[in-house]
Amino acid sequence: MLITDYPVALDTDVSSEISTMLDKSFADIDWQAPWMCHINQLRIISAAIQGLSSSSEQNNAVAYECQPIDVIAGVLNNAFNQQSSNEQSSHGQAELPMTKPTHNNKAHTLKFVSQDVLPEGEAYEQFIGISGNIPTRDNLHDLFNGSIWLTFPKTKALLNYYHMLEIAAQGINASRGRVRDTITVFDENGAVLVTSDASIGEELIGFDWQASLVAPRAKWDEPQQPTSHAQAAVYIFGHALLEQLIKPRKSLCAHSIVINVTQDFFTLSLSERMSYLDEKVAHYMDELLSKDDVTPRQLAPLPILGVPHFWLDNTDPSFYDDSYVFRSGRRQKSN
Repeated sequence: MLITDYPVALDTDVSSEISTMLDKSFADIDWQAPWMCHINQLRIISAAIQGLSSSSEQNNAVAYECQPIDVIAGVLNNAFNQQSSNEQSSHGQAELPMTKPTHNNKAHTLKFVSQDVLPEGEAYEQFIGISGNIPTRDNLHDLFNGSIWLTFPKTKALLNYYHMLEIAAQGINASRGRVRDTITVFDENGAVLVTSDASIGEELIGFDWQASLVAPRAKWDEPQQPTSHAQAAVYIFGHALLEQLIKPRKSLCAHSIVINVTQDFFTLSLSERMSYLDEKVAHYMDELLSKDDVTPRQLAPLPILGVPHFWLDNTDPSFYDDSYVFRSGRRQKSN
């Protein structure tokens, strides 16, 4: 896990099969938290997790297309299937989430499987790329990882693709290298600032918290009540960051990218926004990761509880006076 601090219910037949004991940490999830609102199939996932019995003695392993799965994998597969059904009902054709193949592999439909399916000694990312199977443990980290696969499937597949390329070129070493380090930081701890006011993104990258987060507060979208008049919003990508936000603390800092959009973006429904963003973020990361000089430092620090409407205390401008959290930064603003 890489985190940086500053120094609706399941179908009856499915739920009856996977009902089992989850540890108490799952009860701490605030499914109404503003940073959770963008997760695709949030209602189904949250209801499934909340509805799982804590006293069932049933076997927690079931089969999914001849592959064993566990509890969280079952919940996520059900959400994937429901998402595909909804898309088919709306558009007449479901676009199944797929891997992005490298030269020696074909595309595979993604599905969640038990961690036990991962062969000993095989890299996690490589296994996903060659099989479409996402090894999943019954813990919070993998629940949130799967939730991001549901929400940003093309971006996640693109990141996996670059892992595959690097593994093919460099092998599995103690040091991941600049490309895989950048992927890992964004994958675990990333956030996406979307704005139709380019100056907000520029000021964020320049560490001007007053100009990006405080002065334009009225332009920021409220996650629980999105509006077409908003001009800026943040959507969390990092699954480890979502896990850490179960117990929020002011010093939690995301590594962000800025996606500039037209005002039309904010007229879209939340699911339409995520579909559009998935394409845009995948394209952005494709360009970033293909650069010879890519490093995690090209991701902009963002104290996540400073995002307007993410945390009640940030309604007071003095919240941002904490120089330990809202630092002056390492970049110089361009003239």
